[in-house]
Amino acid sequence: MPGRAPPREAPKARGAWLWVCALGWLCALGTAGSPGTPRPCQAPQQWEGRQVLYQQSSGHNSRALLSYDGPNQRVRVLDERKALIPCKRLFEYILLYKDGVMFQIEQATKECSKIPLTIAWDPLDIPDNSTFEDQYSIGGPQEQITVQEWSNRKSARTYETWIGVYTAKDCYPVQETFIQNFSVVLSTRFFDVQLGIKDPSVFTPPSTCQTAQPEKMSEDCAW
Repeated sequence: MPGRAPPREAPKARGAWLWVCALGWLCALGTAGSPGTPRPCQAPQQWEGRQVLYQQSSGHNSRALLSYDGPNQRVRVLDERKALIPCKRLFEYILLYKDGVMFQIEQATKECSKIPLTIAWDPLDIPDNSTFEDQYSIGGPQEQITVQEWSNRKSARTYETWIGVYTAKDCYPVQETFIQNFSVVLSTRFFDVQLGIKDPSVFTPPSTCQTAQPEKMSEDCAW
């Protein structure tokens, strides 16, 4: 269940959570922008954290641990089990954009699929031509954080198809939302973000991937 959303450039997608697009969940939404103040901040280049991904197509929320390595263009997503879901398979995804390949590893059996990545790397950040929408505080008295909201809305277009929320001080990702036909189709929340990659070996596929199958595995039990 990789975790970012589709690219943000109209008419094709730019790159908010490309790994979602890489898995075939959603692509080609839309980036845009108009000049303004403040300017987009620079998001961290290497970090680890957690995410909750909502997909309209399934109506479900999926949780995962996330390792993001911008300079080396690679992402690792590890499904989390927070409740017993009957017949639900948990996977690890390793996306290596420089090599043009994604590995899907079932956590229980280490069975592995090796799937070509057909889209270019696009970092998790605020595109330079984004439109500043708002700045506000999340939380309440004595416990709040200031965030900025950006979108790909253009002056000649009334509605946006991408909204990104980032912290104002250090530019940590908070939430990205994608909209299509006036409905939210994908929304990702990020939290527990820590700078750096604690163990770079998480981007190394297990030995079972030496004999990987070429087809993506189903997330449901094969009964």
